Amino acid sequence: MIRIGEYNTLEILRETSVGIFLGDESGNDVLLPNKYVPKEFEIGQSITVFCYLDHEERPVATTLKPKVTKDEFALLKVVEVNNIGAFLDWGLEKHLFAPFREQARKMEEGKWYLVYVYEDTETGRLVASSKTNQFVSNEHIELAFNDQVQLIVSRFTELGVEVIINNKNKGLIYNDELFENLKLGSIHQGYIKKVREDQKIDVSLQPQGYKAIEPASQKVLDELRANNGYLALGDKSDPELIKATLNLSKKSFKKAIGSLYKEKLITIEENGIRLQ
Repeated sequence: MIRIGEYNTLEILRETSVGIFLGDESGNDVLLPNKYVPKEFEIGQSITVFCYLDHEERPVATTLKPKVTKDEFALLKVVEVNNIGAFLDWGLEKHLFAPFREQARKMEEGKWYLVYVYEDTETGRLVASSKTNQFVSNEHIELAFNDQVQLIVSRFTELGVEVIINNKNKGLIYNDELFENLKLGSIHQGYIKKVREDQKIDVSLQPQGYKAIEPASQKVLDELRANNGYLALGDKSDPELIKATLNLSKKSFKKAIGSLYKEKLITIEENGIRLQ
């Protein structure tokens, strides 16, 4: 079966005046238009293409790589709005449709929106929705402390930044865990800090527990070496100064210098730390 909205590895069946036809093991075929046909190819050769519906709602293949595939989230720009909905640039010739019913707020041309792409079961067409909350759930969580996960920034709140975890769960990075500026739709590596009894998930951009010490210690060492072996930071330093200097929380900083001191890599002075 040729999967719409996904990459398919298909066999080159035949060449025609409009392109080459590709097929799967079940006997289904799809056209790869001339503009996307490789300069060199052989009948019977396998090729990986992305399949979607063209302007006439017919399956078609392309060697272009879209910015998002089916069942994924992405930040996309609206290039047109008309009386049926909005159309977004996803890197293909035919723009991605976002009907009014799937817009969290009315989309405007030229603006960017975080959307989820799914296949409309009635039309078989790919559709974008900015009502992203309906596509994530914490009803089933298969995550544990310090698991490494993929995060997509979905919303900014007073408490912190809401994120989509591994394309299926939702979590929160609290403000005191933020040591860099994040942007809507940006993708980051993160770590599970806590799965709460109420199914809420706390997330961090830093590894937790023992694993957090090593990268933090390295960051302190790198900063020391860049500053002639001395930093005017210590246990009594203001947390905001530590954050501005090292992009670390005061808690992570104290763990790091404790580890470095134990390994005899630094000395702790009254007003700062120094490389041994």
